[in-house]
Amino acid sequence: MQKDDESRIDASDQETLQGGALAAAMVKIALSPQKIVLLIVFLAAAFVCARLGIWQLERAYERANLAQQHELAEAAAQEPSLLGEVLAPQAPFPGSLVGQRVSVSGIYEPENQLLVVGRHVEGEVGFLVLDSLLVTDDGLGGASWSDLSGQPRLPVVRGWIPTDAVSESGQIADEWVATLQPPTSQVDLVGWLQASEAAETRSLPVGQTSALSSAQLANAWGNPIYSGYFVVQSSTPAQPGDITLLPRPSIEGSDGLNLQNLFYAIQWWVFGGFAVALWLRLVRDDAKRSAQSQPSNPFDQLDAHTR
Repeated sequence: MQKDDESRIDASDQETLQGGALAAAMVKIALSPQKIVLLIVFLAAAFVCARLGIWQLERAYERANLAQQHELAEAAAQEPSLLGEVLAPQAPFPGSLVGQRVSVSGIYEPENQLLVVGRHVEGEVGFLVLDSLLVTDDGLGGASWSDLSGQPRLPVVRGWIPTDAVSESGQIADEWVATLQPPTSQVDLVGWLQASEAAETRSLPVGQTSALSSAQLANAWGNPIYSGYFVVQSSTPAQPGDITLLPRPSIEGSDGLNLQNLFYAIQWWVFGGFAVALWLRLVRDDAKRSAQSQPSNPFDQLDAHTR
């Protein structure tokens, strides 16, 4: 029993010595001029691969942006659909209608105007100008709301204004009062459809809201109402130029990367990592061969010299 224990201890000591010899051999070989030169070559290759990966990633964003711009140009060139042909009041809003270009006519209800807080345009925070449009013509001559209680209201985002247009108490600055007043006559609008947002409850000054929620707007403005909202692209009569028009809406997360270029970028980074791993493997293999050529026990080497 004692001999078995001693043999296990000897085996453990031998493995420790072998491991130590391998580590020492790896360090020695890694510091050799040949392996240092090889490391520099492999690191240079890894750097090139990393740069190519970054270039492909930039191309992924660039191609996605170009595709989006092309899509926007095509959408802008197409004749707008009639609102009544694609969406009826009180009907569910399908995701496929996000960014759909439509035309509609109606009369603004200035008493229902709201400012939507905390909205960014080109990196600046401000307010969206949200108005209630009493629809007079959706292209179907009123057929889409003939069985409802009356003419429907369409939430219309006329554009964006900066933060300094409104005080912290909610008071509109004097120079912006006339700008925010919607036309009193009928307007003919062309713009984009967007899905309603989730309702939010926040303590805000009167005339402000934090969400473009059709459900909340129905409570404030009354029914019937459209389940999405409308983003103005053009208006007849024209609205003041101080109100910044918004770009075509898109489904959140639909913009981003071109997947083909993204995969190419990942591929280059894998190649770069492979170059470094290959150098480590070469050092380890050489170290193993060096360690195996030496006696596993230093006392064996001493015995060999004394024989």
